[in-house]
Amino acid sequence: MERSRVLLVDAAPGALLGRELERLLGHGLAVTLNLRRVADGAGARADWGGRVDFTDFDPFDEAALLAETVRDGLGHHAVKSRAGVPLRAAFLAGATRPGLAHPLRVIGRAGAGTDHVELAAAARHGVTVTHTPGSNADAVAEFALAQLLALTRGLRSYDEAAHRGEWRAATAPPEELSELTLGIVGPGRIGLALAGRASALGMEVQAFSRRPAVTSAPAARDLAPASTPQPTPTPASGPAPRPNRSLPDLLATSDVVSLHLPLTPETRGLIGRAELALMRPGAILLNTARGGIVDEQALADALRDPAHPLAAAAVDTFEHEHAAFASPLFGLPNALLTPHVAGMTRTAMATAALRCADHIAALLAGRPEGIPVVTA
Repeated sequence: MERSRVLLVDAAPGALLGRELERLLGHGLAVTLNLRRVADGAGARADWGGRVDFTDFDPFDEAALLAETVRDGLGHHAVKSRAGVPLRAAFLAGATRPGLAHPLRVIGRAGAGTDHVELAAAARHGVTVTHTPGSNADAVAEFALAQLLALTRGLRSYDEAAHRGEWRAATAPPEELSELTLGIVGPGRIGLALAGRASALGMEVQAFSRRPAVTSAPAARDLAPASTPQPTPTPASGPAPRPNRSLPDLLATSDVVSLHLPLTPETRGLIGRAELALMRPGAILLNTARGGIVDEQALADALRDPAHPLAAAAVDTFEHEHAAFASPLFGLPNALLTPHVAGMTRTAMATAALRCADHIAALLAGRPEGIPVVTA
């Protein structure tokens, strides 16, 4: 029986690559590895030659991505990525066109969120979309907490001054975390993981959800064999965040606001000029969710205005990322910017890669039970 073909558009990094390839091959899949973002391409060829096929292309070039997916009229049954490579209608039409020996059937994302896929087009072409929700919840929660501490204690300004040889004393003592209220917009797996950590540090935590109230983090099904170590999500410690039924009220009553929402048509532009103006004087905004949720120009204007209540922001996700990275936030001293790395810990990335491999294999084998599938 011919093996199902999988294109690894964006493989797991470093030593995790071997674990990901072994998992896919162990499922009996035929793998094509894109070497473009593999640090040691020559080493990968030497280690895996004869077991996997190789290609080398820019996955963010839609024409190149389609050409490699359908090369020689063979096609691939599944495409896997981790960095949110855009998979739009034109790609989906081409990867499923009549005449391909192996038309696309599954898209797998090693990570949370599927806003990089045009879901309606995927549905039209019979392509199932899966991801790994919860795989990086602890990692992102830790990162958001790090953002919070860096901004509330002014670590970046002290560091920059010290590197210039300046001994800078605090002009005004900052508040401790136990004096602050954290507002979480989107109390899902990540939001609740952050709530538990913040509560343990003495913060008062409140949350606004666009869905019915959530009191505990749902467990994602783990399809990995028992021999594979898997992380145990950290449960929320202490009381559950106090529910707040109004986003404007949460913004007006929180010292720190942290966003943990998927990017959907309903959440795009959720935080704009009007919402930023509602925030408490001296407030901080954290965004480890998706760039399109926040109006970046409005955020930049607010941070430039000394009379605006917003004092600082930490942003890990942007409207335009990777090769197209650009933002009006560039150069602002009260904007802490990082390149979408909140969820990139070794444990989180291994969990996402292996879980995604399991999801793809199950869907290709016609076993969708328990697999997270996203629809338009």
